[in-house]
Amino acid sequence: MDYEAYLQSCQSPFWQRVFQHEIAYLEQQLAGCRRVLSVGCGPAIIEAELARRGYELTGLDVSAQALSCAPDSVRTTAGRAEEMPFDAAVYDAVVFVVSLQFVDDYHAAIDEAWRVLRPAGRLIILLLNPQSAFFIAKSGDLNSYIQLIKHTDNEAILAAVERRFKTKTEYCLGIRETEIFKSSEPTEAALFCITGERMASG
Repeated sequence: MDYEAYLQSCQSPFWQRVFQHEIAYLEQQLAGCRRVLSVGCGPAIIEAELARRGYELTGLDVSAQALSCAPDSVRTTAGRAEEMPFDAAVYDAVVFVVSLQFVDDYHAAIDEAWRVLRPAGRLIILLLNPQSAFFIAKSGDLNSYIQLIKHTDNEAILAAVERRFKTKTEYCLGIRETEIFKSSEPTEAALFCITGERMASG
């Protein structure tokens, strides 16, 4: 993947608006957290803004090339979500910002998130919503990153999360062509969001 071109495309007004909505959602869910791990962070665009707002951010990504584009404000580590190179119980929150569906084994990634979280730590997962007009439109674009998606059964992902976390779910981020708006309608909301509190055992 050409991350320089990706970074350039991320500067478009549309994607900047998307990122601001995602950052606002994450910040709301991260209330009370300090140490945050973002799994599949890529060049850490959203993570950089969260770090600027005072969170202690670590970014994990399988691509060293992507991490080379990340800002110095985010600590970065190259590695797989299924085998996180971190000690147990060190993070207040683990977030997957539209990344878990691209991981080979999401069961192992969820287990690893549980392991590295402190007791009652927080899990935040933003998933692409295959029912949405946004997803359907992107699926028809052979150049879209959605072509790389490996898992589209969000209910199966939720069931895997529920083994180890007390969960809440919601649809958010309505997208209609270039318009962005609040929506909880499955046909309009581009994201299916899972938030969870780490259970003592699972």
